[in-house]
Amino acid sequence: MWEADASQDLWEDVPRRGGGAAAGSPHGDRFVTGNLTSDDLDVERSLRPQRLDDYCGQEHIKQSLRILIEAAQSRGETLDHVIFSGPPGLGKTTLATVVANELGAQIKTTSGPAIERTGDLAAILTNLQPGDVLFIDEIHRLNRSVEEVLYPAMEDFALDIVIGKGPAARSIRLEIPHFTLVGATTRSGMLTGPLRDRFGISFRLDYYSVEDLAQIVLRSAAILGVSVDYDSAAEIASRSRGTPRLANRLLKRVRDYAQVRGGGSVDVDIAREALEFFEIDELGLDWMDIRILETLARTFHGRAVGLSTLASAVGEDPSTLEDVYEPYLLQRGLMVRTPQGRMATPAAFEHLGMQPPRA
Repeated sequence: MWEADASQDLWEDVPRRGGGAAAGSPHGDRFVTGNLTSDDLDVERSLRPQRLDDYCGQEHIKQSLRILIEAAQSRGETLDHVIFSGPPGLGKTTLATVVANELGAQIKTTSGPAIERTGDLAAILTNLQPGDVLFIDEIHRLNRSVEEVLYPAMEDFALDIVIGKGPAARSIRLEIPHFTLVGATTRSGMLTGPLRDRFGISFRLDYYSVEDLAQIVLRSAAILGVSVDYDSAAEIASRSRGTPRLANRLLKRVRDYAQVRGGGSVDVDIAREALEFFEIDELGLDWMDIRILETLARTFHGRAVGLSTLASAVGEDPSTLEDVYEPYLLQRGLMVRTPQGRMATPAAFEHLGMQPPRA
């Protein structure tokens, strides 16, 4: 229940605060990160598709959403609450907007860290209109007391409010309009069981294929007014780590390079030249990724290395190494974790042009 007091104005608008996985992160501006950076803010909104027909990739999710939305509309009901999970940059926020547009509804956007008090959430919920979509990014970071207020809102479309204190306190239930909550999380394992169970629809977004990313690059290039052929788009896509946000970021950098050194148009040679200039290799690895692999392969000759030792060798914080750099190297099979430590794989030696040590 939410306890009302004089410091919490039920009708007060909630100020927008920064949120998301990259907010405040010292690594938020890493070039090949999937996290939202300041460089993305100027054009990302204009590049986002607005309808399911414009959305590239995630075909199973798209088809499922079409059926669920059409069924809800034919019954005259609100869509069941939806949770999108997956790594940053794959389109969770975009899909939330697409869902609202397909429903013909308004979308109200906030984030888990921005809702600090129960009164903040109450103000948001009571200002919703019937059928609205409420999007909460990084929903796993909600305060526990705030989360408990959300439970009856999701199940019964009501707020339980305690008025007064002590023996005179009494509870009242305030009805709120029927709405659809769309949550997004990069760490679904951090969602509490009660909150997870209240979402009737759950989707996990996967990394995109090169073909899907190439179509995204072509679409974004048309919006930005950049001349790009399919081969150039595929070259950019192949270095984008399966992430649309990174593909759009690389497209912008290739555009800048082509404008200064290539006459403005982008061909495959200019795309490769630009990406090599910005130190993004054919697997999407940047200079730090290469440094980590070279340290494992050359400095330690392929032997297992402890996390702290590896971090000292490359001059990086151990937690940063583990959370920021390792996931993609592990995903691509360039590094493995063993009980003895981290090791470069044969694929890493091949990528570096080195012979793996003999067993």
